[in-house]
Amino acid sequence: MNKPMTQKSIIQMTQLAVLAAISVVLIAFVRIPLIPAAPFLEYDMADAPILIAALLFGSGPAFLVLFVVSVIQAMFFGSNGWVGLVMHLLASGALVYLVGEFYKKKQRFADAVIGMVLGTLAMTALMVPMNYIFTVHFFGMPKAVLDTLIWPAIIPFNLLKAGLNSAIAAVLFKSLQPFVQKNREMIHPV
Repeated sequence: MNKPMTQKSIIQMTQLAVLAAISVVLIAFVRIPLIPAAPFLEYDMADAPILIAALLFGSGPAFLVLFVVSVIQAMFFGSNGWVGLVMHLLASGALVYLVGEFYKKKQRFADAVIGMVLGTLAMTALMVPMNYIFTVHFFGMPKAVLDTLIWPAIIPFNLLKAGLNSAIAAVLFKSLQPFVQKNREMIHPV
């Protein structure tokens, strides 16, 4: 039998939906090429609100936000289709998971930062084989061309993207702490 939705769960779902909507808006309006050698690699801030969701609600709900945002991005804003969707889910999923899991144990800001650093490294490490699998086999980029882009473009781009999104999320989350502490009963894992 289905449990009736409580006011608290409705508020939490609304907060997650707002974070997803902010991510989609950021995808639509913020696209910045960071690496001159690879202008097709465009930075967007979409993962920052998703990381905030991981800090507020945990990895599971944040991954749901990531999934919704990734589907919308693949359908409306990306030319990479399902391949971009899979790559984004796996790479950003690693970042979101590590941030959420490290922070939930003791809920200390230092643990969130450790999760962000490890998540940034994991996301970057995952993007190397994923580019060899997906970019070569589905987008048709010759492996020799990708070989020339891994160190000067792919790795720095992903370090920058994950690092910037983590830094933005950390600053915003830290500044939200008084609000979060005051409203703790409405903000906890679903």
